Amino acid sequence: MPAPSPSLGLPIDGLSVVVPVCDEEPNVAPLAAEVASALRGRVRFELLFVDDGSQDGTAAAVAAARRAVPEIRLLRHSRRSGQSRALVTGVRAARHDWVATLDGDGQNDPADLPRLVEAALLGEGVRLVMGNRTARRDTWLRRLQSRVANGVRGRLLRDATPDTGCGIKVVHRPTFLELPVFDHMHRFLPALVQRQGARVVSVPVAHRPRTRGSSKYGLFDRLWVGIVDLFGVRWLAARYRAGLTVRED
Repeated sequence: MPAPSPSLGLPIDGLSVVVPVCDEEPNVAPLAAEVASALRGRVRFELLFVDDGSQDGTAAAVAAARRAVPEIRLLRHSRRSGQSRALVTGVRAARHDWVATLDGDGQNDPADLPRLVEAALLGEGVRLVMGNRTARRDTWLRRLQSRVANGVRGRLLRDATPDTGCGIKVVHRPTFLELPVFDHMHRFLPALVQRQGARVVSVPVAHRPRTRGSSKYGLFDRLWVGIVDLFGVRWLAARYRAGLTVRED
């Protein structure tokens, strides 16, 4: 297998890119092409689209995109199960120890992936790198929702992460697989990873307006759907003690 290009300058065997999609047919081909452009020749990669019960031609679009991007793999849920479950499906199926995630709506820029990988591998003890959308390209209402949600999470969980809802991130797969799995867990990854005793860092990333398709979230999703989970994660973090080692004599 080819070694990664020294243009990244990182000791990484490969990168798995996981993209949960639900009714994102028009976004599949452009996103796949951008991921390939950002990574091909720089690092060995695979691109996993997880189709979460789409009712449009998303699966067919992924299959068609594979002709230009043979690194694509398609995983399909028999019914819609939510973004967190799609993320878990992709990470479990990934073949590499480092996994990048992107939203399927095209608002994350795959060109940011190499910088996130670099931050993950050059920071001691870092197991999660979160994107931080410093210039949001959303409506004022969505920006307000995210600001309130991030503020509430930050105060209660003290995870020191300015943008927990950002879809572009890089995570250490073995660490992710140790995390508790529940609906909306993707909203709490920084606190969950810190609970394992690992470091989380944030890197500024680009954010683009949605130009194709429509959002799958309603008005109150970001603010209220995770309230019970928020207190559950706080309870877990308060009672977990990381760093235990076991020695066999």
